[in-house]
Amino acid sequence: MALVVQKYGGTSVANAERINAVADRVLRRQKQGDQVVVVLSARAGETDRLIKLGNEMTSCPDAREMDVLLATGEQTTIALFCIAVKARGFDAVSMTGYQAGIMTDGRFGAARIHWIQTQPIMDKLSEGKIVVVAGFQGYDDDGNITTLGRGGSDTTAVALAAALGADVCEIYTDVEGVFTTDPNICSKARKLERISYEEMLEMASMGAKVLHIRSVEFGMKYNVPIMVLSSFTDAPGTLVTREDDTMEKVVVSGITYNKTEGRITITNVPDQPGVAAKVFDPISGAGINVDLIVQGASGVPGTANMSFTVPKAAHAKTIDILKQVAQGFGNSSQVLGDTDIAKISIIGLGMRNHSGVATKMFSTLAQNNINIKMIATSEIKISCIIDEKYTELAVRVLHDAFELDKEFQAPGNIQIREEKE
Repeated sequence: MALVVQKYGGTSVANAERINAVADRVLRRQKQGDQVVVVLSARAGETDRLIKLGNEMTSCPDAREMDVLLATGEQTTIALFCIAVKARGFDAVSMTGYQAGIMTDGRFGAARIHWIQTQPIMDKLSEGKIVVVAGFQGYDDDGNITTLGRGGSDTTAVALAAALGADVCEIYTDVEGVFTTDPNICSKARKLERISYEEMLEMASMGAKVLHIRSVEFGMKYNVPIMVLSSFTDAPGTLVTREDDTMEKVVVSGITYNKTEGRITITNVPDQPGVAAKVFDPISGAGINVDLIVQGASGVPGTANMSFTVPKAAHAKTIDILKQVAQGFGNSSQVLGDTDIAKISIIGLGMRNHSGVATKMFSTLAQNNINIKMIATSEIKISCIIDEKYTELAVRVLHDAFELDKEFQAPGNIQIREEKE
């Protein structure tokens, strides 16, 4: 008998028909003799609807009360699911984050899990019940309802799997697994049989929307096998797991793209110690995340240009902040912005041991007249900023260049706590 945690996303429980289909799927798993803990998201579109309701009251709704409001989306789903299971003559029990013992810090809207009291869930499992937990939520030291941020149900599921010592955490969504790239823009995209935590982390951080990045972090830290599957088919999915020797033989595993960032350049800043801190301290203080950063010499002796990317939603605000900063650097310093960009990334463990990967990426883009505006690298990733209009073309030509449509043939067989940022 295995202990399995299954998570179903918003599209999987979008309406009564889908909830009933998920109930049948879960019951089939229980009939195989497994204990099942189910984590459910709010129905598709429900969280956005609730956010809109809050904004109808005021343009800046109270964060605590918004968490109370948003948590009702998942609570609706778990109740409907249990009603469906009981109507079939089986037993299930719904649990809010509080009832499931998911303790978090007090950052409303972006809470992080501190620990999980597993006994309430284990007690219900021992009674032969299917335990159904509301994803995306927990409670703080003062008993307040907290939410984990968008995509937080993935984190709930993997954290529960770690705390319960589950044999596997299955993440059900509307895709059949993790693909070499977005199949919507590249018909040759291939589903991966397995992928390492490290590669999945890079894919999630670079724009792939299959798994929430914090859920992958949990999986890697506590060695939780994560299966990504579709709730709409019975096709085999993708296993996210620890790397092995075979994985490193694949030079590039996937290509991601991200159109949600904008580029900002501040020109002619003094090329001396402490200037970078002066530029980025007020941005950080405003709660704005900076991604790629490139610094290079300018045309004015003793000065440099700094370029970096931020979320498009924060682009205008960041420019306003930097204009104030630039005034302290003299009249020659300017702030320039560009939102018509995209970030293209190639990711693979094999980059550690194979040369020429960057050259191949750059030459492929050049052959297709795609100009590179910025470059950033890590041990298993190379990212380029390009014009947004070339996004789909870049993905397709890179996918072809690295032959990702061809499957690698390997010889032989081959107390819970979320860290603070």
